[in-house]
Amino acid sequence: MSQKSINDFFKKKNSVKTPLLQKPPQKTLEYTLYFDGASRSNPGPASYGGVIYAKESGSNVKQEVGVYYKYIGKATNNEAEYMGALEGIRKAISLNIRDLKVFGDSNLIIQQIKGAWKVKSANLKPIYNEIKGLLHHFDTIEFSHVYRKNNKRADELANIALDKHLG
Repeated sequence: MSQKSINDFFKKKNSVKTPLLQKPPQKTLEYTLYFDGASRSNPGPASYGGVIYAKESGSNVKQEVGVYYKYIGKATNNEAEYMGALEGIRKAISLNIRDLKVFGDSNLIIQQIKGAWKVKSANLKPIYNEIKGLLHHFDTIEFSHVYRKNNKRADELANIALDKHLG
């Protein structure tokens, strides 16, 4: 056997074809916003609060990525709820979130934002219009009602704001 044929033989034997490595599928983040409003008396001292969670698709572990709460003075509970939704949407925009699921325990606010029910209250219309004006910042945004027991963190944050102010 010639030197050339020996070298060719070993090249073929030692050249193992490995499949191209594929990148693992990218995990996408799913974002959810929970908001709440609180008013002691109606109208009365009021506040709102909310939280934005992120979780990887396919995972059950969620992490807080945005928390907010604020005392707003004398207001109705519905005004406080709307302000909670508005501030949460603003917060999501500031975090560059493009796809968002929004949850609140006020069915009135959820149904009005979805367009299922009319906004009749003159004091709610400006807040409603501001929310509607911000929705173009999202590729997808969904609004859903949840029971109060499933909105505990947002409720806690709204009450922290009230308690700090009222002492």
